[in-house]
Amino acid sequence: MSSTDTSIKIPQRKPRTFLPEDFSVESWEKIQPHFEELKAREINSVKDLEKWMTDRSELESVLSEELGWRYIRMTCDTQNEEVTKAFQYFVEEIEPKVAPYDHELNQKLMESPYVKNVDEDKYRIFLRGVKRALEIFREENIPLSTEISTKQQQYAAVTGAMTVTLDGEEVTLQRAADRLKRTDREVRQEAWLAIQERRMEDHQKLDDLFDELLRLRDQVAKNAGFENFRDYMFAALGRFDYTPQDCFDFHQSIKETIVPLFTDVDQERKEKLGVEELRPWDLDVDPSSKAPLEPFNSGEELLEKTVQVFYQLDTFLGDCLATMREMGHLDLESRKGKAPGGYNYPLDEIGVPFIFMNATSSLRDVITLLHEGGHAVHSFLTRDLRLNAYKHPPSEVAELASMSMELISMDYWDNFFEDEDELRRAKKTHLESVLETFPWVATIDKFQHWIYEHPEHTQEERHNEWVNIFETFNHKEVSWKGLEKYKPYIWQKQLHLYEVPFYYIEYAMAQLGAIAVWKNYKENPHEGLAAYKRALSLGYTVSIGEVYEAAGIKFDFSTDYIKSLADFVQEEMNSL
Repeated sequence: MSSTDTSIKIPQRKPRTFLPEDFSVESWEKIQPHFEELKAREINSVKDLEKWMTDRSELESVLSEELGWRYIRMTCDTQNEEVTKAFQYFVEEIEPKVAPYDHELNQKLMESPYVKNVDEDKYRIFLRGVKRALEIFREENIPLSTEISTKQQQYAAVTGAMTVTLDGEEVTLQRAADRLKRTDREVRQEAWLAIQERRMEDHQKLDDLFDELLRLRDQVAKNAGFENFRDYMFAALGRFDYTPQDCFDFHQSIKETIVPLFTDVDQERKEKLGVEELRPWDLDVDPSSKAPLEPFNSGEELLEKTVQVFYQLDTFLGDCLATMREMGHLDLESRKGKAPGGYNYPLDEIGVPFIFMNATSSLRDVITLLHEGGHAVHSFLTRDLRLNAYKHPPSEVAELASMSMELISMDYWDNFFEDEDELRRAKKTHLESVLETFPWVATIDKFQHWIYEHPEHTQEERHNEWVNIFETFNHKEVSWKGLEKYKPYIWQKQLHLYEVPFYYIEYAMAQLGAIAVWKNYKENPHEGLAAYKRALSLGYTVSIGEVYEAAGIKFDFSTDYIKSLADFVQEEMNSL
């Protein structure tokens, strides 16, 4: 099937069985009666209970999708006050009123005498999550959660407004960062310094914002009876399969197995570039001093080529992206006033997600769309699952979907790179970045553990601890001489610290899984891809370990396992 195929059948949302077909989310007054009905409804059998769960799920899907669209519109245009207000209205006026009902409905579910008789296989993971939510719910945390959501938006507003002027042109930081791939070292240095200086202008504002978030998050944890916010988040994120100690062991494994590999890579880079000292602006340029890879010229071309890659992998995968294109569920190009970063936002009722990113013209943009495309495929594979909760697996599974797609698609990257040398260079660059994921994730994750274990710390203590952790894991060969003032603030560029705390270690866990999926795919493409799709289609109906097992891989982050997969990646790099 061609990537321009027009026979795509556009999905329709399923007919509603609980809410009116013309129901729309305009005000709490329109929503509340439906929560009241669920709260008051009599349940006299297992069948009644299952119907009640399905109806509740429908209401959750509609509200979740409405919030999704409001968030999407706001991030697509951070300067538009109207869409920002619409999002804030939902966060400040609707979500806080939903929270107590959620708690009461969870209680109603778990107190029902019929809950013991539902199908254990079908509901065990869902009921485990409900039980945990009941354990950590506190009424006094509702206004705090609202305040946290409002403050988190400020991060996008501050960073989305950041631009620099280079060669007389005002550009976003993402576009400026493209210059770090240029062969002219002076151009790279100028761009790197401009980006850091622009970030420095707001470093105090971002430090103060983080202090406020830290204070609020710590209070939420204490209210819920936890010693610290880290322990609270492990419960809130449903981390049933591993502990903080496992994370610390993982950090140590990365330090022992991956960091030495990167010291070697940096030494080789320094030699190839022929520089006396490796500097921070030397890390993105091709070490052979070749011009930056330019896999596409526009967001439209990026999408067209990616759709083609997906079709060559599998018809279903191609249909997923082609459907999103037909429905206008993509906003790919970087522009002023757009929030930074990239995401795939699941839209729970229609089941067709939205991909947002800031493409310029780099290999990194190709990877981002493949990554978010993997998340999108996951949304399509789970759209028919019965309960809304089943469509939201934990990040260790969600990121397996996206990171595996980056790797299993590599056989078809000739769509982006017709020249054999460029294709090899692109693959090698990406595989280096795959290994580089581990030290950076360890850095961010270890930093988060420290932050929330020491909530009373000062800004200076935070900066010092960041530098210590950063230097433990990252680019030991790089000289920061004369640039020391920037180093304490590098963490401020990491959106996750502000907007989705503790959502980061999953990237490393899933990266291990993705390498294993790719290894299986290389050995048997048909079965490897089938196992990948089979695992993702489970959604969150089984545990993380069971999803990984369905994919034909292990949920394991021991030193030996990391080393075996890192060795496989190195072999693949050497073969290029």
